[in-house]
Parts: sequence; structure tokens; C-alpha cells
Amino acid sequence: MAWEVETHTLEPPESPAWEKFVAGAPGGSVYSLPGYLDALCTAIGGRYRVLAVKRNDEIVGGVALYERDASGGTFVSPRLLLYYNGVVVRRYDTQYPSENTSRHVKILTSLEAKLATLGFGSVSLRSRDLLDVRPFLAAGWTADPSYSYVVPLELEAAWGRIEQNLRRLIDRARNDGLAFSDDDDFDAFFHLHAMTLDRHGTGVYLPREVFKTFVHTLHRQSLARLFHIRTPEGRAVASQLVLLGGHRVCHTASAGAEPEFNKRGATALLRWNAFERLASLGYQGNDLTDAALNPVTHFKSQLGGTLEMSFTLQSPLSRRFRWATGASDALSRSRRIARAMAHRVLRRGGSKA
Repeated sequence: MAWEVETHTLEPPESPAWEKFVAGAPGGSVYSLPGYLDALCTAIGGRYRVLAVKRNDEIVGGVALYERDASGGTFVSPRLLLYYNGVVVRRYDTQYPSENTSRHVKILTSLEAKLATLGFGSVSLRSRDLLDVRPFLAAGWTADPSYSYVVPLELEAAWGRIEQNLRRLIDRARNDGLAFSDDDDFDAFFHLHAMTLDRHGTGVYLPREVFKTFVHTLHRQSLARLFHIRTPEGRAVASQLVLLGGHRVCHTASAGAEPEFNKRGATALLRWNAFERLASLGYQGNDLTDAALNPVTHFKSQLGGTLEMSFTLQSPLSRRFRWATGASDALSRSRRIARAMAHRVLRRGGSKA
């Protein structure tokens, strides 16, 4: 019997079957769950649909698409709080590797063909654990490597993989009376989140009240937890948001800390205590989210994680989307040039004074 598949849009009653599939697939994550995407759409707009590849009634692959509208048409892409938005594929254990490869190719080919019929101006997909992307490349897509650190949560081995200077900081923080707290204190988290991003010259992920509603919605669905490190007086000095779900790998989405307590080991203690708590909840890995080369990534590397690579897939742009993107880029360049010229004029004026 031929091994054939077809792709269609899932209806809401099929969501439990999709959630079960995502939980068991190597590339699954909380970001592919309808509950998570519904909370994201409620918070910031947009809409989502799930394309499922089926063999008879069995889901064997698919993608959850978070869609937004722009002047060039509807597009799909990752964004803040949606680090992964990519393809999820079942892995088969077959006698012959060629059979597994053939099924993988058929799943991706069916999915790409369906995407091509939906009229998107642009589709950008960042997938977990997806290395064979040849069906997309054959259809004219491009693929760029994407990296993140994932910490295995086998605690004895994990402690030995953490760099010695961080272990010293963890012990120092404990000796100073800093303690781990697992609670729903969003205000403490947001204060540290905003403070940290301001130091780095970037804005918060979402406005306070919008972010608060988003996190509380996820918390009620057991899709998120807030962890803190507190002083003996109870003040939170380091916090992080972790995204959960039924998959064996959870995701640290955002973190913040007071600089003074960073030097005293608060952030290192927070990460280690979070690993302990997540392991007790049954998770086998914690994805630290992104590994772009910067000081934050250097800290992540010291936590003993494994650098994992996947691909960000980009579809060919529609003519309308390409034109709108080019016009927008040109306008942005013109504004940057105008601002630079204005600054030069002001500097010259000040020097004459």
C-alpha cells in the first residue's frame, strides 16, 4: 500500500489530537499550541490556523501559522514571544533509513504545496529539530541556520556542566540568603523585565497590562510559570518567564534582574533553581531561547546547554509584498538619513555657539 498524505486546515474539535501530536514530536513546542496562539492573538492581534498533514486519520506533520496583515499582504513570521513558529514532523523508526527519509520528504512536500495555495505575501518559519528541508529548497525557499542553547535537565549531569564560576556564584547567592520563589507575581517580573531591557536600549515585549493578561491567561492553562529570586526581606531581584506545555522541552522566554544582585549571583541561582523545579515537573530540557553572539548568549553558554541548530525557512516573496517591503525600506533609509543630517546640523550650530 502506498504511503500517501494530504494537508488540510484543522477544525477546532481536532485541537486535542494536534496537541497530542505536538507533545510527542521532536520539533514540538508550546508555540504550536492553539491555547498559546489564542492568548497571543488576544494580546496583540493577528490570527492563526493549523495546517495538519494526515495519513488517513493520523496526524504526521503540520505547522501552526500565526498570520498578520501588512500593506504587501498577509504574512507569517516569528516575533517576540513567538520564537519558534515552524514545521513539526513525526519521526519514524523504520528498518530502512530510506523509508524514514521518504516519509519525511512526502510530509514536507505536501505541506509546502498547501502553503503555496494560501496566497501569503511572505512565509518565514523557524522550526525546532528540522534539518532536512530539501522539499522547501526545491520549491524556491531559502534556509538560514538558527541556533539556541538547550539545557538537559538531568540534574546531576547538568550541575557538572555549569561553569565553575557560575557554581561559585550560586553558592554565594545562597549563603547571602537569596531564595527561590515560584509564584504568580507578575508585577515583580515586569519591573525587572523593563529595567533590564531599558539597560540594553530596547523596549518591553508588550505594554504592562497587555503582558499581564497574556501571562495570567497562560498560567491558567498551565502553559507558563513565573520564577523569582528574593532577598530575605521578600523583594524580587531576579525573575524569569518560562513557557511550558506538554512537550518534554520547555522554554525560557524572558528574564530580568537588578544589576547589583547579578554580581551577587541572583541570576545564576535563578536559572539553576528553575532547572530543579522544571525537572520536578517532568521536563527533560529547557530551551534558553536564541544564541545570537552577545554577552547574554555567553552567559547562556556557561549554563551547560547544548548548542542546537535548525533552519529558518523563507518563502519566495509575492510581487506585491516585495514591492511594499522595498518601499518601506526606502522610506526608513530616507528617515535615517534625514535624522543623521539634522544631528550634524545641530552639532555644527552648537560648535559655532
